[in-house]
Amino acid sequence: MKKLFHNYINTFKGLSQEIWWLALITLINRAGTMVIPFLSLYLKDDLNFSMSDVGWIMSAFGLGSVAGSWLGGKLTDKIGYYKVMVRSLLSTGFLFIALQFLNSFASICIGIFLVMLVADTFRPAMFVALNAYSKPENKIRSLTLIRLAINLGFSAGPAIGGLIITGLSYSGLFWVDGITCIIATLVMIKVLHPKKAKILDTIVNDNPDSAYNDKAFLIFLVAMVLFGIVFLQYFSTITIYYKDVHTLTEFEIGLLLGGNGFLIFIFEMPLIKWLEGSKYSKLSLMFFGAVLTGFSILVLNFSTWSGVLIIGMLLMTVGEMIAFPFSNSFAVDRAKKGNQGEYMALYSMSFSIAHIFGHNAGMQMTAHLGYDNTWYIVTGIAFVCALILFILNNRLKSKKITNPLSVIKS
Repeated sequence: MKKLFHNYINTFKGLSQEIWWLALITLINRAGTMVIPFLSLYLKDDLNFSMSDVGWIMSAFGLGSVAGSWLGGKLTDKIGYYKVMVRSLLSTGFLFIALQFLNSFASICIGIFLVMLVADTFRPAMFVALNAYSKPENKIRSLTLIRLAINLGFSAGPAIGGLIITGLSYSGLFWVDGITCIIATLVMIKVLHPKKAKILDTIVNDNPDSAYNDKAFLIFLVAMVLFGIVFLQYFSTITIYYKDVHTLTEFEIGLLLGGNGFLIFIFEMPLIKWLEGSKYSKLSLMFFGAVLTGFSILVLNFSTWSGVLIIGMLLMTVGEMIAFPFSNSFAVDRAKKGNQGEYMALYSMSFSIAHIFGHNAGMQMTAHLGYDNTWYIVTGIAFVCALILFILNNRLKSKKITNPLSVIKS
């Protein structure tokens, strides 16, 4: 046991101080975003919107995310990642607090769009900051540490969020979200100001390639949109499914989602370190992650026993642990070819586009086709994603290219 613990600690060695601070800021911020997993429940149960209305509101969520990711990439290339991150975090805090006071369909659509527009300018800036604060050989582990911070916050957030809803009300979530964003801003100003932070990897391209001309990258993004559509069902339709079909309480839903984050916190870093040393390419590993995530949805149709929810969550957790770090790394590597903000904005936008279609499609399908048929369709989307990744991987291999940075635009 002592050796196992020692090996686990060793997986974190060599990461820069700035990466650890960035992880702490992400942890503070993510612990506060406990409203997101409960947003569809809040709209349906507290504000009494129909499933169809909830779907359209979640599409406004996705549209704001797309616009924010695009704007964040542009601003990052223009004014730098630090200014974008600080302004995004601070503004998001106040917007989250204000969101609770909206109650009409139109006002909530506009409010959620604005919140996500501002909040998601943070994402491409954060990826560029991570690239700057990390040595080249530590990129994947640095990305994994940030994901650990996200998931540690996410494991605590839903459980605490469930308690807040049970003991107080949904409005308390918005206050906590807003305050934690403001706290994260203050921490960032204190420890990651440009005069204090140490840059370890500066990339300058005099003639950067456009991400829009990188066909392999664009194919990869299509797969990420499909993966996002599948993955995001866990934060909208499946939470409602937990309550409507398996009669789980908000607290029980929070514990189930929190268990996902806890498992990732414990196992992802050793898993990624082990997989880094394997013979498999990033795209091959992402293929495996997509297949596991697809099966996590499919098993929901296998039994009415509530224990199947835990099995599905375990499959999704492993799939997520594999797919996300290596997709992040693939995108960061290719971003070195051109404007980093542009590349990382497109990568962030792939998940934002998934927000537009994923939540709404899930809501509309469950309303008109039922849960069982919806899970079959979503599983099919996961396997299409896996097929695209498989084909792209073989295409790159056929060119006898092992380093994605050297892929010639075709």
